[in-house]
Amino acid sequence: MTVTLTRQNDDYLFHAAGPNQHKVVMDFSKESAPQGASPMELLLMAIGGCNAIDIIYVLKKQRQNVTSYTVKVTGERAAVQKANPFKSALVEIYLEGEIVPAKALRAASLSFEQYCSVSMSLRGSMAIDYVVYVNGTKVDDTMQSNGG
Repeated sequence: MTVTLTRQNDDYLFHAAGPNQHKVVMDFSKESAPQGASPMELLLMAIGGCNAIDIIYVLKKQRQNVTSYTVKVTGERAAVQKANPFKSALVEIYLEGEIVPAKALRAASLSFEQYCSVSMSLRGSMAIDYVVYVNGTKVDDTMQSNGG
């Protein structure tokens, strides 16, 4: 896979596109309002998006009726030399609908442990924990981790 970033101004605004040619706007600014997401924001979005797609896919195969899906990804950063990489992330998954909680938990486990290429790519460099909520109730035994 190849992606291309093209600078759009004299500062840090870029348009990025992959093989499908859909554009993502990336920016960084300390002086003015950014016109796009930062690379670090995009990394957290990629974690949430990859796992969301997997989880919805698994639940659809299990004939679970997901009427709403929201994911909140919170990253914790650490100072390493002059950079501030993520050392961990917490993924909070909020599902609504006619869903068996155990199936939701299993779908999340499959995603984080076997299917999500983004999470798997980050394994060893940061811990990614997740919590699953179904219809407002936390599913037991959901504080999981795929390593760090």
